[in-house]
Amino acid sequence: MRVLLVGAGGVGTAITRIAARRPFFEAMVVADYDLTRAEAAVAALGDGESRFHAEQVDASDEAAVTELLRRHACDVLLNATDPRFVLPLFRAARAADTTYLDMAMSLSHPHPERPCEECGEKLGDAQFAQAEEWAKAGALALVGMGVEPGLSDVFARYAADELFDEIEEIGVRDGANLTVDGYDFAPSFSIWTTIEECLNPPVVYESDRGWYTTEPFSEPEVFDFPEGIGPVECVNVEHEEVLLVPRWVDARRVTFKYGLGREFIETLKTLHLLGLDRTDPVTVPSASGPVAVSPRDVVAACLPDPATLGERMHGKTCAGTWVRGTKDGAPREVYLYHVVDNQWSMAEYGSQAVVWQTAVNPVVALELLATGAWSGTGVLGPEAFPARPYLDLLTAYGSPWGVREQ
Repeated sequence: MRVLLVGAGGVGTAITRIAARRPFFEAMVVADYDLTRAEAAVAALGDGESRFHAEQVDASDEAAVTELLRRHACDVLLNATDPRFVLPLFRAARAADTTYLDMAMSLSHPHPERPCEECGEKLGDAQFAQAEEWAKAGALALVGMGVEPGLSDVFARYAADELFDEIEEIGVRDGANLTVDGYDFAPSFSIWTTIEECLNPPVVYESDRGWYTTEPFSEPEVFDFPEGIGPVECVNVEHEEVLLVPRWVDARRVTFKYGLGREFIETLKTLHLLGLDRTDPVTVPSASGPVAVSPRDVVAACLPDPATLGERMHGKTCAGTWVRGTKDGAPREVYLYHVVDNQWSMAEYGSQAVVWQTAVNPVVALELLATGAWSGTGVLGPEAFPARPYLDLLTAYGSPWGVREQ
């Protein structure tokens, strides 16, 4: 397998460090808009690792990405950029007849009149609109294959296949007790993506109603996370699992709730109130003349790069899927989860916990595709594949998962 990895930020760099320990691929081209970032990711692997090569590419330039895929005879494009670049990379992979894999799906657009009641264009709609084209070509786009979405979806499939006869509700629940020394506000993941998913109307699925939206931060609940993290208040957030799980897993209700914390929620609300969550450029006067800037890009530039916070971070992060239903006629409720301790991920890989937890999952998926344990055509989510081979291989990577009866 020959892989083009687009994006050499925190997650992309962690992908290279994880993949370097596995023998399943022949080559990985690491490409970024900033060539120095790609070169740094490759150089950090050491002189003995000859499978990695750095390149410069603009992720929004479909033609350039297609040419890079062809020049290096890549079999797979792994997208480690933010969601703005999903569609050009998705189309470039199809043009080059290459398998495509991402960790976040094409952006949503709220309903113009009733944004907090009805769905407009949902996450991933633009990709699923091309599913027939991919299937007819015998090509595969594996979408939403990070940790959330990704591993959380694998958990949902595993629960449906092995733990339940009928499922009433599937709820992805994400929480952490991470702290960052020296910062009052320092998100552990891309603030651009965090603003997008937290301030858009969350989507909920119900089998008798379909997909619908609610107010941001709705339906607060306190969820008790395992391995010492403890109780965290979680709220509804827009996320891909709600759009993916019902396509392949039979459940009466599907939700996603994120443990943001009151301070984080109030900060996001303030950004929205001030218009600093906007992506459309605004004109700002300067000594050299007016400059057009995106307010959200300014916020991102003012905050520390999450990839650089590992040495200052303490605590654990937990991704998991809560499932309620029946087994053998009796009620059952479980939480399937994956916890990463920042101290461990920094010592073992030099990557902070949140980006490492995101990065390990697409590498596991690549290995399953390389060995043929996973195969398919069309635009498919993680739920479309058998869960057991994935979970067994994740454990073999030295990153165990757990199941807690609720």
